[in-house]
Formats: sequence, structure tokens, C-alpha cells
Amino acid sequence: MEAHLYIQNGQTVYEPVVEGAITWVLQRRGQPGKCSFSLIPDSNLVIEEGNAIRLDVDGKSVFFGFIFERSWNHDGKMKVTAYDQLRYLKNKDSYNYTNLTAVEVIRMIAQDYHLNVGELEDTGISFSRNEKDKTLFDIILNNLDLTMIRIGQIYTFYDDAGKLALKNMESMILDIQIDDTTAQDYDYKVSIDSNTYNQIKLYYDDSDSKKREIFMTKNSESINKWGILQKDESIEKGVDAQSIAERYLNLYNRPSRTLTIKDAFGDIRVRAGCLIPVILNVNDIGLKNYLIIESVTHKIAGGIHTMDLTLRGAKISG
Repeated sequence: MEAHLYIQNGQTVYEPVVEGAITWVLQRRGQPGKCSFSLIPDSNLVIEEGNAIRLDVDGKSVFFGFIFERSWNHDGKMKVTAYDQLRYLKNKDSYNYTNLTAVEVIRMIAQDYHLNVGELEDTGISFSRNEKDKTLFDIILNNLDLTMIRIGQIYTFYDDAGKLALKNMESMILDIQIDDTTAQDYDYKVSIDSNTYNQIKLYYDDSDSKKREIFMTKNSESINKWGILQKDESIEKGVDAQSIAERYLNLYNRPSRTLTIKDAFGDIRVRAGCLIPVILNVNDIGLKNYLIIESVTHKIAGGIHTMDLTLRGAKISG
């Protein structure tokens, strides 16, 4: 494979000499894409924070972002860290909006913060929210979370080489497979320590009656096994709270299962938020399912491309 890195400072575009690996890290929720690398000292190379960076792999642009950090070691080598434009969604702001879909919220924020927009898939459902002093990430993800709760569809929000993108996860299924030949090393974990709930408590404060309305549902069988693991969350007045509580219980009343894979054969199409088929024999358990890519670290060095993956699924079945 062939990788090229370009840095633009003003009207000058450099293609610097990179020592070691170029790493490109993607996470599914609430974090920008991150590209980092080390440069061999070069007096002709003049770069600074805010400079644009583009990474091309086999002729295709896969990352576009901006330098946010530089550091030097005793040899004078410079380590550079760049983030894509999702980094600017860490800014905090307040928005009070009425009947807006996730696409409309993204476009509204992108216009206010001068962000580039690409392909945004309409969710078909709108909400009214009063978001006070929240990160822009949270404002967008809150709308997407409500969409998932209401219609059961998960959408992936990401930066596509310099343009904001939104896609239904079901349209992001990869045609590559993780199995015993592609996964060099892995770690499989089953846990009820996080993202597992067997009792759901939803509530809203009624401004007219001055009372708190509470809606609850639980699973007695798993409470007997694990004790009470409660999810407590506020909701808006007027929604079908009981249906939302039941959906939450169906979603979270099970152990979380995480599969971490090291040094798999790289594929530049793999990004956080995609679904990928996994067929592995783990501790005499046959895993065969589509899993969500929670994070991926691409490593490109000397023409060799590997990747580390963290995968999750609501259920891993044999």
C-alpha cells in the first residue's frame, strides 16, 4: 500500500518525511478523528498549529484535519498530532430548537461554526430541545440517542475526510471478515460493570402540578442474579415514557460483550460506527455475528497496514 501525507502552511504544501508509523484513530462517539506521526528534522519544513493535514492512502483521501499539537524529543524529531473538524464540536454552547431532525441540528451547528458538511442521511424524526451549556457533540448525540430510543435505529456521525457525515449504521456493513486468519491477537470480555441495567427509572418534573412523574420497569430474574442495576434518566413531558423504558430494558438487560483485536490486517474502509462480521472461536465459544466497531487504530508503516479494533455487540451468539 502507498500512503502520502501532506501539510499546508499558507500557500506552501509539504510532503514531509515520516519516521515510523502514521496512526489514524477513530472512535464511534464524542471524539474527533486523530492522526499522529513523527517527522525527521528538516530546516526547510515550516509548519505550525492550525495547518491543514491530508492523508492519502492508495490515491484516496482518508483524513483531513488540522495540527493541534507538536512536541520534540532529544533527537530533534517532531511529533505532530492533528484532529479532524469534529474537534471543534468540543466547544460548548446553548441551543433551544423546535422540531428539528438530527440533520437539521448538524447543519445549524455547522453553519454557526463554519464546518464543512457532506452526506447526511435523514433520520425522519424531529425533536424539540433546550440544550444549555452543552458541548456541540452532546447536542448532536442527544438528538441521535432520542432517535435510537424512539425508532430503534442507530446512526453514525463522523467526519469523512473533511466533511461531516451521518449514516444509518445498517448501511455501513463492511464486506470484510474478522476471523482466526485476520486477527493476530484478541481479548474477549463479558461484563455487567458498565452499560448493563435491569431496572429503568424515567422521570420528568411537571411544571403545572409541581410534581415529579416517574415511570419504571424492571426484570426480576436478572435482579435476583446481579442485584439492582438502575438506569435513571430524565425525559420530556408528552413522550411515551413507558414504551421508552421498555425499550431501554430490552437494550441494556444483558452483559456487555467486548472484543478487542490487535494487529489485524488493515483495511482503510474500516471506521468506527461500521458493522463488521466476526467469526472466531474464543475459549471454546463460537462467535458468529455482526459487531459494532467502537474504535479503530490504523497503523501504516513501511507500506504495511495493520489495525487494532474494539468491537461491541448487544449479543454475541454461536
